[in-house]
Amino acid sequence: MENSTEVTEFILLGLTDDPSLQVPLLLVFLFIYLITVVGNGGMIVIILSDSQLHTPMYFFLSNLSFVDLGYSSAVAPKTVAALQSGDKVISYNGCAAQFFFFVGFATVECYLLASMAYDRHAAVCRPLHYTTTMTAGVCASLVVGSYVCGFLNASIHTADTFRLSFCGSNEVNHFFCDSPPLLALACSNTRTSKLVVFFVVGFNVFFTLLVILISYLFIYTAIHSMRSAEGRKKAFSTCASHLTAVSLFYGTIIFMYLHPGSAQSMDTDKITSVFYSVVIPMLNPLIYSLRNKEVKSAFKKAVWKAKSSVGFIF
Repeated sequence: MENSTEVTEFILLGLTDDPSLQVPLLLVFLFIYLITVVGNGGMIVIILSDSQLHTPMYFFLSNLSFVDLGYSSAVAPKTVAALQSGDKVISYNGCAAQFFFFVGFATVECYLLASMAYDRHAAVCRPLHYTTTMTAGVCASLVVGSYVCGFLNASIHTADTFRLSFCGSNEVNHFFCDSPPLLALACSNTRTSKLVVFFVVGFNVFFTLLVILISYLFIYTAIHSMRSAEGRKKAFSTCASHLTAVSLFYGTIIFMYLHPGSAQSMDTDKITSVFYSVVIPMLNPLIYSLRNKEVKSAFKKAVWKAKSSVGFIF
């Protein structure tokens, strides 16, 4: 079918049309986004400023924080602005851009989490060869590869979704431009697009999840064979934060995109979307800092330096 798109803008219906909930939702989204910016931005600054954190694990973690900032910023500011002003309109190009960056950064996160699992595997299973395995070149290649895969995936999805004709309703039953509600508006046959979503998302999720599972299978075997209880505890503690982040992220992604769709599931999908698009980027820096002595130590040093600088000025 030829592309005969007539829609020039979309209306994001949001989470609810109940007026009494707009202000509470505004405050919640604004609070979460501010914590996300401060937490992830702070994590990046701490890692860059402390030479003791210039290791492969923290190199990946700083990129994870940047990615969390990226895909949260693709969604949250527009949502906050819409709740504050009541203007729910987003231009066609703006919708495509939001969709592209959200999908891109979310996919990069999949590959970064897989890279971090490989890093933990190298640290636990081959500690004596760790520095020669996770060289600067290897780390850089894994991160660049993650971004390439992420934004290649975003390009495929964006081109496939926005080639469709939107000639009827322009009301998107969501709080941001995402694939399922956009496909529901299309006048064109969406069978191919739905298959693309299922198979491409499925490949990205299950390939990266397979890398993570295989890495942790070897890690479990290595930890189980350790004679020292203290050694087992230390090895497990290095992986606990990553396992928590993986469980939260992949659990919501699989539920959101790979379960059979239905009209009744749209409201459930919106709640799930809030969790993985806004809440998880806020939680990740907390997950990686609360159990991490090195990050805590670097944070205390940064605070002490800041206090010293302020004291020197005054």
